[in-house]
Amino acid sequence: SLCTAEALKATQLKMSENGVLSRAKVLTIDTMNPTVKKVEYAVRGPIVLRAVELERELSEGMKKPFSEVIKANIGDAHAMGQQPITFFRQVLALCSYPELLNDSTFPEDAKSRARRILQSCGGNSMGSYTASQGIDSVRQDVARYIERRDGGVPCDPDDIYLTTGASDGIVTMLKLLVCGEGATRTGVMISIPQYPLYSAALAELGAVQINYYLNEEKCWSMDISELQRALDEARRHCNPRALCVINPGNPTGQVQSRQCIEDVIRFAANERLLLMADEVYQDNVYAEGCQFHSFKKVLFEMGPEYSDTVELVSFHSTSKCYMGECGFRGGYMEIINMDDEVKAQLTKLVSVRLCPPVPGQALMDLVVNPPQPGEPSHDNFIKERTATLSALAEKAKLTEQVLNTIQGISCNPVQGAMYSFPRITIPEKAIQEAMDKGQEPDMFYCMKMLEETGICLVPGSGFGQTDGTYHFRMTILPPTDKLTILLNKVKEFHQKFTQQYS
Repeated sequence: SLCTAEALKATQLKMSENGVLSRAKVLTIDTMNPTVKKVEYAVRGPIVLRAVELERELSEGMKKPFSEVIKANIGDAHAMGQQPITFFRQVLALCSYPELLNDSTFPEDAKSRARRILQSCGGNSMGSYTASQGIDSVRQDVARYIERRDGGVPCDPDDIYLTTGASDGIVTMLKLLVCGEGATRTGVMISIPQYPLYSAALAELGAVQINYYLNEEKCWSMDISELQRALDEARRHCNPRALCVINPGNPTGQVQSRQCIEDVIRFAANERLLLMADEVYQDNVYAEGCQFHSFKKVLFEMGPEYSDTVELVSFHSTSKCYMGECGFRGGYMEIINMDDEVKAQLTKLVSVRLCPPVPGQALMDLVVNPPQPGEPSHDNFIKERTATLSALAEKAKLTEQVLNTIQGISCNPVQGAMYSFPRITIPEKAIQEAMDKGQEPDMFYCMKMLEETGICLVPGSGFGQTDGTYHFRMTILPPTDKLTILLNKVKEFHQKFTQQYS
């Protein structure tokens, strides 16, 4: 109705303060794409904007009850002090500035890796476009890595698409899936709590988000009866076509058992759903008795009845694990059992963007093909990787232990990934005050914590949670000494907050 001729005329001309007619803007909040307004991304939401303001105020000398802002809101490893892997950076430096190939301080294996990558680039330069699906030799290395990881299950480089971080691949796949109107509109099943990329992408694409709840009592496990409940309810108003799984979990840090993955694959097969497996934390597994199983490996071990039919897309990235190289935006997806005509459409769609960033592709190559035993960089690479992963394992344990000593906070074991997602008890009085302010109670809690302690966390409401429960997500990335201070500050704040509102 906004777009009637009268309304348009009225909005095109409006009086400015001094009475002169001024032209209204072509693009206003009322005339912009409505789906964009529905997008929310809590990991960089209002709390983070306030944290940035506080940092600026501190730098301008304003007095606060804290001396620094600690951002524990996002899985940004290097920003929190995690050190890059030397070999990766050496090769990227050589690729960016090939003159360094004549420098004797660089090890030979780094140089031969850089030469190989540069030979795959047009004009031997990382500044050239590559094939849209990604550099051929990199996709071959990714395929060989997947075969090794999955104990020999074959992988075709043609099924590998290099992407701008895993996020880009996930959004591209969702784009392919969305169609229909009203009751035939595509529905996509996502876990609650979820990583808000999924809800944001579905909102932007105008698809239907179907929530299935992870079981907090059973360490955030997936429950087939809950999947069935969510699916049956959704079928009344949309057309469910895909099931997304994040393993290891974000924000919940659980690692799915092999049995659970098998059950999920069977469920997807029976209900004719395409599976999307977000496996970007596959090296981040800390808990005793936990092991990462890729969906692809389990699918192929279940035999041709499943491995020939179930459509599966798996995602990986350079941003997490021991690499933590978020800024390079490297990643890949592997597509299995995709219809040939759809695959041609996918290739067309990615070609519109020309290619993923070449430094990200080069980095992905190094992640899937690191220094081998006997090569000069091997020992140091293993030493650095082990140190990073064992520090994370130690911090996962520390976080869980300290949070569980706080009355009114309970935290499941951080089995994997980079986050704890503890449940918090918020007093009735605080819930009331939050509601009066039009805020979610855990948003109110996290905002108060930020203002009083300088600690920046993301409220559970940004990820979704069972009604009446409250949580926050906190990364385990800060250095151990800083993490200990952070956890103690959380403890003090929670006790004070509880007293203030009881």
